Order: sequence, then C-alpha cells, then structure tokens
Amino acid sequence: MNGFSFRRFLAMLGKEATQLRRDRGTVALTLVLPMIQLFLFGYAINTNPRHLPTALVSASHSRYERDIVTALENTKYFDIRVYPTEKAAEEALRRWDVMFIIDIPPNFQRDVLHGDSPSILVDADGSDPTAIGNATAAVNALGANVLSRDLPPDPRFRQPLVAYQTILHARYNPEQITALNIVPALIAVVLTFSTLVSTAMAITREREMGTMENLLVLPIQPAEVLLGKILPYVGLGYLQISLVLAIAVVVFGVPVAGSLPLLLGAIGLFIACNLALGFVISSVARTQRQAMQMAQFVFLPSMLLSGFLFPFRGMPVWAQAIGDVLPITHALRIARGVLLKGNGWPEIAPDVWLMAGFALAIGVVAVLTYRRTLD
Repeated sequence: MNGFSFRRFLAMLGKEATQLRRDRGTVALTLVLPMIQLFLFGYAINTNPRHLPTALVSASHSRYERDIVTALENTKYFDIRVYPTEKAAEEALRRWDVMFIIDIPPNFQRDVLHGDSPSILVDADGSDPTAIGNATAAVNALGANVLSRDLPPDPRFRQPLVAYQTILHARYNPEQITALNIVPALIAVVLTFSTLVSTAMAITREREMGTMENLLVLPIQPAEVLLGKILPYVGLGYLQISLVLAIAVVVFGVPVAGSLPLLLGAIGLFIACNLALGFVISSVARTQRQAMQMAQFVFLPSMLLSGFLFPFRGMPVWAQAIGDVLPITHALRIARGVLLKGNGWPEIAPDVWLMAGFALAIGVVAVLTYRRTLD
C-alpha cells in the first residue's frame, strides 16, 4: 500500500470509466454544450450589426430625400421604414421597434436649392452604444457628398454647395457610456444565474441527501411542492435586485427615468420564469452534477442570444427568433427601457405578456415533470 500500484490504478480507472459510461446524461451534456457554444459564437454573434430598423419621418419625399435614403440603404446599416409622424417614430424608438429616427424637415429640396443648408436630425438609440456605433459612423461619412453631383458649384469657391447638415443625437445615453447599457442589464443576468442554479439544485440535492423519501410520503401535491420551494427564492431575488439597483444608481450613475414599482413588478415575473425553469431541470436531473450542467446549458445561450454581450440586431433572424423566446431578452429590454427611457406600461406590456406566457408554459411542465417516486 506504500508504493504506486499500476494494478490498483487500472482498477480505479475502470471503475470511473464504467461509472461515466452509465451516466449518459452527463456525457451527452459534456459533448453537446461545446457544440452549442461553437455554433452560437460562429453564426449568431456579430459585433457589426447591419440592416438596423430605421424610422423615416419626411413630409415631401422629394428627389433629394430619396437620394439620401438610397445612400443610407446602400451602406447596409439601415432598413428604412416610413412613419407618418414624429410621435409614431418616437413611440417605435421607445418600444425597441427601431434603432434610428431620420427626420427630414419640410421643404428640404427647396432649402437645398436656395443654399440654406437645412439640417437633417438623426436620433439614435444610445441605450445600446455597441449596436449603433458603426451605423452612426456611416452617417457621418456620407455627409453632404450624397448630393454633390446634383448641385451647382459655389460661385465663390467653384466647389459644390454644402447641401445639408446632419445632426446626430444619441438618445437616452448621449455620451454613449457603456456602463449605462451593461449595468441595468445585469439585473436580469444576476437573477438568471442565482435563481436558475439555486432552484435547479433543489430537488436533486434532496434526492442525493436521502431526504426526498420523506417528502414523497407526505400528502402534498406537485403544485404545492413547486410553490413551497420557489417562493423563498423570490425573496432572495428581490434582495439581489435591491442591491444591484442601489449600486447602479450610486456608483455607476444609472438614471431612474421610469417607475421603480413597475420595474420590480415586471422583474418579479422574470424571477418566476427562472424558478419554474430551474424546477424543471431539478426534476429531470438525477444528480447535482447533471442539474448544474443543465443549468449551464440554459444559461450560456441565454447570455449570448439576449443582447447582453452582443447586439441583438446583429444576430441572424433564426437567432433573434430563439432570443425572443427567452425571458432574459425581455427582462433586459424592460430594465433598460424603464431605467434609461422612462418606459411605462404601454411600452413594456408586450415583453411582460411574453414572459407571462413563458412562465405559464414552464410552470405546467414543472408540475408534469415532478416525479412522485425515486425511480
């Protein structure tokens, strides 16, 4: 027993190999998770988003205006959508329907021909500086050269007249500070990690510790077990929200433009989504290691496809469709919208209803997957 025994080593190696072979769930997750990461990073992640939805507010739609719109679309950064009024475009910007508003003043062509150099106002959604960075650079690069061939030369300098000026304004984050984008989103990220992982370990921990037998013999229904186990984590989640919000406002200077009670109510629904999903994982997994791997399997794609680390609009359509199903995507929009934009119920209602549908569906699955036996 004092020296190294190759025979004992082979016996131990065979034992672990046999145990690993029997644990097919762990092996499958170990192989599938890297493949998911590979495809997500390879296809879904794009730090240079193009075809960003853009609202166009124009009164006359003259030839010069059409030339400017065509030039913007040719950059591949803008997907122009015509809105009838500035108010409609503003509402679309607040609801995340568009990323830019291009407001061309009335009598634009007449002012250009008279040499008055009218101004075109471009409002960008500064709550996501990474998404709009290259697009705003493209706007500035175009400048007045778009109409240079259509204008007569300036008689003083024998150069084309300065047709118009572009005024670019980053709304909700004028200085485009990255912290104002990241810190509000951390509310959803922190809650996803803590509530999902904690609940995912709940049933499997009791099963491994041997206390699950006592729970199963009690006259208690699955819905009662579900509520009894997740409600304490709701309180823990709200404690985390309070800490994150306090640090965000005091340390990072994040503004609170909207209603905090509205934000807390919507985030409570997000907590319920994570806890129900964690309960499903906890019911399906047989060991704590499997539960942890499943939680990571859910957490990583949620981080990548929600718009937290990379621009949501930069992902392909299929990745955006998956991201729209995830509750963290809507929690991020709600947190950023309420804190930075001052959004109220009309603006966050679509995201709230989608999270409510997810919570209801996952809650039903959680009740159905709850096993009344240990087999």
